[in-house]
Amino acid sequence: MKKQLFAGLMALALATTSCVSTRNTIQNIDDTALMPALSKEKTFIITEISKDKKYGYDQDYPVNLGFLPLATGEINVQRYFGALAGPKGEKLTYTKIESCCPFPTKKFDAGAGLLDVYEVTWEGLNEPKRIYINLYEKGKVIAPQGFTIRTITP
Repeated sequence: MKKQLFAGLMALALATTSCVSTRNTIQNIDDTALMPALSKEKTFIITEISKDKKYGYDQDYPVNLGFLPLATGEINVQRYFGALAGPKGEKLTYTKIESCCPFPTKKFDAGAGLLDVYEVTWEGLNEPKRIYINLYEKGKVIAPQGFTIRTITP
């Protein structure tokens, strides 16, 4: 039943979304990437900030967190944002605002996936940042430009 519902939603999304693609345009998938280690606080240990200004901000360069089964993938979203901070170490808040940008994937029985879009804010930020998250595919997990890495205990 879930598979049929998802397939119907994917068909609707393909028909109505502005970022429709019948081919995979995601540029930073790496099936050999390993899931980052976890801190004592159960957040990812991230050691690098992206040199690419598109990373995380562009649907073709999402943060690829597909290291767990899709049903538990949201845990990686928490681990990811828990490892990041604002430019001066500010605590982040984040909210999923939409799913978009269908793409083909062999990692889901329906044959297609969607990116999740999160609005991220911190105290003093004038306009929320929009970050694209891919829970289907793997890739190097780093911080987008404009963020810092939280100081955490490994």
